[in-house]
Order: sequence, then C-alpha cells, then structure tokens
Amino acid sequence: MKKLGILLIAFMLLILAACGETQEKPATSGEDTAKEESYTVTHAMGETTIKAEPKRIVVLTNEGVEAVLAMGVTPVGAVEAFTGDTWYKHTADQLKDTKTVGNESEPSLEAIAALKPDLIIGNKMRQEKIYDQLSKIAPTVFAETLRGDWQENFSLYSKAINKEDVGLEKLDAYNNRIEDLKVTLGDQTKQKVSMVRFMAGDVRIYHKDSFSGVILEQLGFARPAEQDLPDFAEKGVTKERIPAMDGDIMFYFTYETGDKEATKLEDEWINDPLFQNLEVSKAKKVFKVDDVIWNTAGGYLAADLMLDDLETHFK
Repeated sequence: MKKLGILLIAFMLLILAACGETQEKPATSGEDTAKEESYTVTHAMGETTIKAEPKRIVVLTNEGVEAVLAMGVTPVGAVEAFTGDTWYKHTADQLKDTKTVGNESEPSLEAIAALKPDLIIGNKMRQEKIYDQLSKIAPTVFAETLRGDWQENFSLYSKAINKEDVGLEKLDAYNNRIEDLKVTLGDQTKQKVSMVRFMAGDVRIYHKDSFSGVILEQLGFARPAEQDLPDFAEKGVTKERIPAMDGDIMFYFTYETGDKEATKLEDEWINDPLFQNLEVSKAKKVFKVDDVIWNTAGGYLAADLMLDDLETHFK
C-alpha cells in the first residue's frame, strides 16, 4: 500500500507539472500570427518584401508624405518642402516630430540610415540612382513618376504601409467629393480655365497632365485649346505666347523660394500690356492661388485644399 501511495503522489506531481508547463506557453492568436507575416509589393523598381505593419517609415517625396499623413501615419523621416521652409504650412503640425532627411533631389543616406527605418518610400523619377543604396538600409518601394494622377502613387503607398483598406477609403472619400462638387458646379465647368505659373527665370503654361490639370479634368472643366493637351506644361514661355494664356478664367501661381525673383517676374508679366489686353484680364477673371496647393505639394492633402479653393471661386 505504501508503495502504491508513493506512485500516486508521483503521478499527481507529473500532472501538476504538465499543467504548469501548459500555462507558461500563451496561445498565439490569429492577430499575432498576421503581424509576423510579410507581404510583397510590386513597384517601379521591381518587387520588395516588407514585414507587416512597418513602424519607422521614411518618405522621400512631398506627395508621399501627404499620402501617409492622410492615412494616419506619421513618418519618422521625410524630405523638406521645396519652398525653403522645413515643412509646408498645411503639414507642419503633423510633422513636428519628424526628422528631415534632405530634399527630394538629394536625400541624405546618412540621415536616413540614422533613423533605422523599416520602410523607405521614394520615387524613380527623383531617386533612381540611389535605389540600391536605399534598399541596403531598409525595404524600399518606389513610385514611377510625380506628374499627373497622384492617385496611382497613393494606392501604391497604401499597399507599402500595409493599409490598403484605409487607402481605398480615403480615395473613395476624395472621389465622392469630386462627384458632389461636379453637381454643385453644374454648367460653370463649361468655362475655359487657364493655368499659368511664374518661377525665377521661367514662365509656364500648364496642361492637363499636371497636378492641378488632372483635378480640373476630373471636375469636367474645359481648357483653352492651346492648354487642352495630354502633357505636363509648356516651359520657357516668352511674351509672344501670352495670347495662349487667355481663357474665361485664369488661375496663376508663383513659385517663390525667398529671393523675390519669381515675384518680380510675376509683376512684370501681369502688368505687361499684352497680358492686360487678354480677354480674361479685361473681364477681371485673373486670380492668384497658392503655388504649394495648386502645384508643388502634389499630394492628397493639397488636392483636398485645391477643391476648397475651387468651391470658393465658383460658389
């Protein structure tokens, strides 16, 4: 009997030990498993595999910065604004904790590496030459270009940051606003909208495949014949081409970096007799708008603000 008692005690101890072992190994939930999974994104430079839910993201284009901000993600690093400021005014508050990594044309590899990113988002048009170096720092995804339809890039970025559902919701919200505004505008979209940009040493007439040109086309606006072209812009415009600027209404924007040279050029052209003789000038339908919003920023947030401007002008 004594021997049997000892055996029973030993058996009970084994059971208790086994139970304790089981309790020490927490069950792995489906959510935890999903977080460990990786995914592959096809982009302008090929395919890149990324661990789920990247947390430390560096973005190398301004429109890319706007995209991730719109989807509720603050990058740890980003390129600076083109205006000479660190950030554009409409994104500055959201980027107060973000580190700068140079500009779009010359991002700093050292600054990027120091941030220890787990994802880098860039653009072939801007940074193709350093793609291999960036890829050695972290998984890197490149959009193809920066002109025209920014929504393609936005969709790519949503996949890269593993927030495709959020991206689709944001694009749906934007495009629903476009449709609502089209109804509000009605026949006003029959007006021919001219777009002109002044830069230090350059004047441009903008066509349909520009940031603001795509938005105007989405809204159904007509364009003057010489601007109703499927490309970006006519650059290096001379004063002999001022007649091509005419329309029913003109929006112009000036790219100023702080030395006032672009502003001087703007004043010279706006006050030129040829410009003043345009039908749009005589009708007092020439309006200056923000270059950052209508052209330079080029992303989701700027597009939404441009729609605000159009609602104001055509209400």
